[in-house]
Amino acid sequence: MSHKVITHWKGNLQFESDNPNGKLVTMDTTPEHGGHNSGLGPKAMMLSSLAGCSGLDVVSILKKMKVPFSDFRIDTYGELTDEHPKYYHTVSVEYHMYGKDLDEEKIKKAVDLSIDKYCGVMEMFRKFADVKTSIHYHNV
Repeated sequence: MSHKVITHWKGNLQFESDNPNGKLVTMDTTPEHGGHNSGLGPKAMMLSSLAGCSGLDVVSILKKMKVPFSDFRIDTYGELTDEHPKYYHTVSVEYHMYGKDLDEEKIKKAVDLSIDKYCGVMEMFRKFADVKTSIHYHNV
């Protein structure tokens, strides 16, 4: 299976990129780097991709396991190298699960399956970064 993405320059430092499903995303940079903040930053989008990939796994697994939860949030932090080309050398992924009487054992199993087996973006990140993960349970 292969994916094709077309990224088109829209003027100044703004680009628009499609997705195999046809959706579009706008990328830009900050004014200090000559942009207008009119879109998402490419590096930060990588962190979003990591969280989205793993989040899709976790929700799918929890639904199959019939594990209830009321909310789910992933906080992802990336530390960039000081020298160019700057890339994330360390990444932290914090899984925040919310609900009443959360089944922590099953939630941990779902997160671990994503981290260790299913999330391809996580595997890609491991090729260039030290990835740390944690789960935070919020019984509300």
